[in-house]
Amino acid sequence: MNKFKNILVTGGAGFIGSHLVDGLIDRGYRVRVIDNLFKQIHLTGKLPKYFNKKAEFVKGDVTRRTDWIKALKGVDVVYHLAAAVGVGQSMYEVEHYVKVNSLGTALFLDILANNKHSIKKMIVAASMSSYGEGSYLCETCGVVRPPLRSQAQLVRGDWEVHCPICNKYPKPVPTSEDAKQNSNSIYAIGKKEQEEMVLTVGLAYEIPSVSMRYFNVYGPRQSLSNPYNGVAAIFMSRIKNGKPPIINEDGGQTRDFIHVRDVTLANIQALENDNANYQVFNVGSGNPVTILDVANILINLYQSQVKPEITGKVRKLDVRHCFADTTKLRTLLGWEPTVEFKDGLREIIDWSRNESANDLVDHAMEELAKRGLR
Repeated sequence: MNKFKNILVTGGAGFIGSHLVDGLIDRGYRVRVIDNLFKQIHLTGKLPKYFNKKAEFVKGDVTRRTDWIKALKGVDVVYHLAAAVGVGQSMYEVEHYVKVNSLGTALFLDILANNKHSIKKMIVAASMSSYGEGSYLCETCGVVRPPLRSQAQLVRGDWEVHCPICNKYPKPVPTSEDAKQNSNSIYAIGKKEQEEMVLTVGLAYEIPSVSMRYFNVYGPRQSLSNPYNGVAAIFMSRIKNGKPPIINEDGGQTRDFIHVRDVTLANIQALENDNANYQVFNVGSGNPVTILDVANILINLYQSQVKPEITGKVRKLDVRHCFADTTKLRTLLGWEPTVEFKDGLREIIDWSRNESANDLVDHAMEELAKRGLR
């Protein structure tokens, strides 16, 4: 029997949040959502058609104290997913990202510290971006955590990471939760701060708290018109518009893709299993996939004639390899991913056939280029 009844999901009209809302309602929870329906994500500024009608919706902003107080009334559990998302964009919309991610979380926790409330558990959406480069195994030096590749190295077309001790090429290995967080963007710093603030306040006030470090989440409902979205959605938008996926470097960089349905399962298990309390979990597949492979799989699934455009260019702040060690999530919570990557992509394509895809990638790249970030 569930010991919690009333749950608040911040950002619950968005991609990950809306799937979580569905999953919670299916398990009998009463769910309230607070979301500001930000137009970069929700182009119409209106509640999306997929939003679960059994959920209570509060239009509000996590940067406003009064909206938090209204949303928290009578709530047992908070899933804090609301955030400004995008590594590159965070480097020139610094104030906006800090206000939403850091200050928005601080307001929530300040209310818990100073107001009467009924919160019994908090689960915060963190990010693999806070790791920076992933973990590597050097045959000479052992496990190492290299810094970002230098601009001089990238200009030479030397794409792979060097061991920071002996300069050899180490092998990428899974990154575990105890790896140092070498945040290298305002977005990554904000996600790290959200995680640390929630866990610190939770521990101090004895409110069980959990941090879920998402890797590259993909699936239906991901905006195809947000150029700062996940790479799979960006490539889909390009292909749907008859344009080639644009790939930096040589396409050999890898990412860890996890289907939103598996993320939802992990989030619910973090709620219902006390083993999760005060813990940090990687939420990924543990399987690295090259960016070039992502493009080619999507092109084949779309039966498109476009070819990937491998530019050999670089974007500052990009990591080469980072994929999850999911041992902790599997061991403590008994979680296992269920969706194979290609099957998941096929599912998104089926969903997206009637979805609009405004290709804004060129504009986003121009914004980065004129600031020297690309």
